[in-house]
Amino acid sequence: MNFKGFLAWLQPSEIVPTRRFSGKLALFALALTVATSLIHVWMNSLGLLISLKVNAIHLGTMMAITFLFTPATSRSPKDRPSALDWALIVLSLGTMAYVLVEYDRILEVHLRVNRLDLAVGVLIMAVLVEASRRAVGLPLTLLSLFFLAYAKFGPYFPGMFAHRGFSWERLIVRMIYTDEGIYGVNLSVSATYVFMFILFGCVLASTRTSDFFNDLSLALAGRFRGGPAKVAVIASSIMGTISGSAQANVATTGAITIPLMKRVGYEPHFAGAVEAAASTGGILMPPIMGAAAFIMATFLGVPYGRIMLAGFTPAVLYYAAVFVMVDLKAKQLGLRGLPPSEIPPLSRVLWERGHMLVPLVALIYFLIAGYTPLYAAFLGLIAVLVLSLLRSTTRIGLRELIGALDEGARSSASVGVSCAIVGFIVGAVGMTGVGQLIAHNIVDLAGGRLWLTCVLCMIASLVLGMGLPATPCYIITATIAAPAMQRLGVSPIAAHFFAFYYGTMSAVVPPVALTSYTAAGLAGASPFKVATTALGLATPGLLLPYVMVYSPVVLLEGFELWHYLFVFLSAAVGVVAISYAVVGVAFTRLGMLWRIPFFASGAMMVSPHKLSTAAGLALFSALLVLDFLRAKAKGRG
Repeated sequence: MNFKGFLAWLQPSEIVPTRRFSGKLALFALALTVATSLIHVWMNSLGLLISLKVNAIHLGTMMAITFLFTPATSRSPKDRPSALDWALIVLSLGTMAYVLVEYDRILEVHLRVNRLDLAVGVLIMAVLVEASRRAVGLPLTLLSLFFLAYAKFGPYFPGMFAHRGFSWERLIVRMIYTDEGIYGVNLSVSATYVFMFILFGCVLASTRTSDFFNDLSLALAGRFRGGPAKVAVIASSIMGTISGSAQANVATTGAITIPLMKRVGYEPHFAGAVEAAASTGGILMPPIMGAAAFIMATFLGVPYGRIMLAGFTPAVLYYAAVFVMVDLKAKQLGLRGLPPSEIPPLSRVLWERGHMLVPLVALIYFLIAGYTPLYAAFLGLIAVLVLSLLRSTTRIGLRELIGALDEGARSSASVGVSCAIVGFIVGAVGMTGVGQLIAHNIVDLAGGRLWLTCVLCMIASLVLGMGLPATPCYIITATIAAPAMQRLGVSPIAAHFFAFYYGTMSAVVPPVALTSYTAAGLAGASPFKVATTALGLATPGLLLPYVMVYSPVVLLEGFELWHYLFVFLSAAVGVVAISYAVVGVAFTRLGMLWRIPFFASGAMMVSPHKLSTAAGLALFSALLVLDFLRAKAKGRG
């Protein structure tokens, strides 16, 4: 295997091109994906299967789709599955059928399994490991196997991490035949909420709603300086409301905005970075905030509508920061907006496709009104299908509907597989109690100081994020690090949002940085250069979780209007100050001696202490006045 092949083997499937079929193979692949989507719609509406059987169907079909579409290595055939792929597809569906048929018997005998049950359990685990390697990469797969080995070989681990260990039989039963392993709550969320919302987004996208969002953003921001970059930010934020996927966000909005940014003068790597940072924020944007947000609601035992409302203010602050940064960069480069001839009239955009905003508004209403996410997604699907008929430009025909069902199943595969493989970690943590042990030691290492505990949890999340996609990164951090913060009095929702945000940032943190790599391909730029620039643009987002911990009112926790306004406005000004520091321009270009105090003033304003906030605001105001006077002096000179 050459070096490129080795990198492809290491990286998730977003980096390895998926297969494209023709002829009978294309028909088979389409039949599998469409049937998978229809089965999931049935299970989540009219079906009466117990949760573990629903999860078994979900995992079996997700693994089969992964093996069908994702080559094992860079040298594997791209136009057809190999013999090994066919064998793995059969095993994925065959073991799924075994669980469906035999699980009732296993329950009746109180999980006393026979040798065949154990053999099937081993097969499921082995097939899942290979599906995980292909779908989400080697780092998460190895980490999951490490936790599995930890549960088995506990006596051989050093010091406080040693435990008595568990037999292979008990491990297999726990991981396969209970809801505390791979068929646990993570996979259940993927099989229900996540799949249905991904399908909702795909059906809505089939009405060419992404074109509407791009046109709407062009009409709103295209004429201003650096217009296409602002269009990218606005379009990605709106698209994020329905996609819940950073990569999908880049693919839909970036195809239009990145070429426009390059044309008005942005460097290719910066154009890609803007789209990557803006699209990453799409995971943070309600109402559909990606798989991790649904899992968070389940972990916390609160309605998803509560998570959605809590996520609104931080998402606005994040996008405000990125918007300010692209505006400052445009000022630095002396860029202008697009000519009027290239900007569609706002009235025409709203008249032709504005009705497709109604399903999104309806979805938000259903969630806030207390409907379950499943019911809200189902009603949203119906609303899309009905309202699309009002205009020929948005009408969904049979071909578009089949395409949406196909895309929904394929888009869900990597999420389902990652939620399943993380079951090894969650199951092992539950069996060994290592999560509480780590939480205790984090608090002990931090000396009981909350700020240091947060820093340690942040570092742990970012390190995990360098090798994991956002969803498994959140699950692991929420399982291990969030309890440490809760031990020091942080509210559960703030602790989990802390983990959620840093898990989300993994999409722009090298070396994985999947969003940046996708944007780099569209921009024709160096992936690493795009990733590092995007991380710089997302820097204010790295401080927002501290606002949530110290001032949970931004999550609407203990809401008081004046307190909320104070925290929101001070955080917004702080984000602007940090943006000045990162880009290096305010009224004039800023050298390092100016950027450091600008950054310090911003950091002081995201503090919960009023004295610190006041000092930060005073410092920021003084710096702005001095820089303004410096700009006037240069103008006279």
